Amino acid sequence: MTAPGSHRAAKAGARQRLTGGLRRSRRTEPDALVESAAAPAQRRAARHTGMPSGFASGFRRISSAGARVAAQVWGTARAIWRQLDPITSKVTPLVRAITPLGWTVLALCAAAWLLAWAFGWREAAVVAVFALVLVLLSSLLTLGRMRLDVRLELQPQRVRVGDGAAARVVVDNSGGRPVLPLVLDVPIGESRAQFHLPTLSPGESYEEFVVIPTNRRAVLPVGPVTTGRGDPFGLVSRRVTWTEVTELFVHPRTVPVDPVGSGLLRDLEGHATNDISMTDLAFHTLREYAPGDDRRYIHWRSSAKLAGTPTRSPFLVRQFLDTRRSHIAVLVDCDEQVYAVPDDFEIAVAAGASIAVRAVRDEMDLSIAAGEHAVFDPDPPMALDIFSRALLGETSLMSGARRLTQHAPDISVVVMITGPGREPAGLRQAAAHFPPQVNVVAIRVDSAARVGLSNIGAISLLTMSRLADLPIVLRGVDS
Repeated sequence: MTAPGSHRAAKAGARQRLTGGLRRSRRTEPDALVESAAAPAQRRAARHTGMPSGFASGFRRISSAGARVAAQVWGTARAIWRQLDPITSKVTPLVRAITPLGWTVLALCAAAWLLAWAFGWREAAVVAVFALVLVLLSSLLTLGRMRLDVRLELQPQRVRVGDGAAARVVVDNSGGRPVLPLVLDVPIGESRAQFHLPTLSPGESYEEFVVIPTNRRAVLPVGPVTTGRGDPFGLVSRRVTWTEVTELFVHPRTVPVDPVGSGLLRDLEGHATNDISMTDLAFHTLREYAPGDDRRYIHWRSSAKLAGTPTRSPFLVRQFLDTRRSHIAVLVDCDEQVYAVPDDFEIAVAAGASIAVRAVRDEMDLSIAAGEHAVFDPDPPMALDIFSRALLGETSLMSGARRLTQHAPDISVVVMITGPGREPAGLRQAAAHFPPQVNVVAIRVDSAARVGLSNIGAISLLTMSRLADLPIVLRGVDS
């Protein structure tokens, strides 16, 4: 028979185990919920990556470790390369000096060595040694530095078509050792001029002139002046550049035209604005004299009429409207579809240059647009450079007009020069970019047409067949 005390102790132990289990189940219930919620996400990630989640995390750790190792290796390699820079800076020019023929000889040397090693051919070994010695001896001819002062000068830098132009090359030996004979190369456009430099003692100089052809309008890059040192076999050639590239501007021929204030281009006095001014050309009104006014502008006749009237001031002074300087714009159509022959385009460019020269002489504000190039208020010596750069292309007349209105909104006269293929609708569309008060003149260059004058709405249309007709059509003469 069981004692009452032991029975009570067994019941208490059972209750303790039951409550402990309940407490443990309550304590682990949130963790179980988290695990159950995270399990689908892990399963989805595993399905998305196509690999188990444990393998994916391991792969990420390996990738990050590999990236760190690669970064360390790259940093070490860069540090080693910087340490070897004094050596590589001397070896690199020698490697670049080897010509394609020299690399061919080196490849022949390597092939001969392989044949000699594989088959024991003494003849192949002799060929390999001979080729290697030949390249090494040729490389010795390119070693050493030359201390030269080389100058490239254009005389002059801007010429007209057909005028003489030359490039002056001056070489000074500023070193302490003689300079052996060299060959100097001077690129001129698509051609190249070469001349032989004799032996120069220390402090000695040499001068050479190169005539540049100017038979057509262009921008010719001249230079850089380079020297070449190499071997007689052409295995090694080391070139040194001494100067920069200099541009020679060959301007189109121009014809003299009348001042811009005469003929069809009437705008010599500028245009008046609504701004009040005390000294100008456009008279506006009379007002009472105020202290500080210039007495030269007193209107004495009107002041005398006020002598007997009760006014605050017995004098009346003139008041003016401010006027702006004339601003002429030259717009050359570079669309190749509108010209019948290329010579018509050359005449159009020359006509635009002639008008620009006249505007510069009249000290007018000038803007020029030709194809992809445009200049605004250029210096007089460089006003014609844009005409040397003008090329036939696909640039429309409208794009040039849009550029002029954006960068030069105060234009008062526009001269559009185009070819026979430009329809009147295209001229009206280009002229619509300018304000109504702007005087628009269009010049059509057609070598097969007669000189003429007509109107397209508010546009004065002039037709010319050769450059000599430009002064005639600008006077408004129809012949």
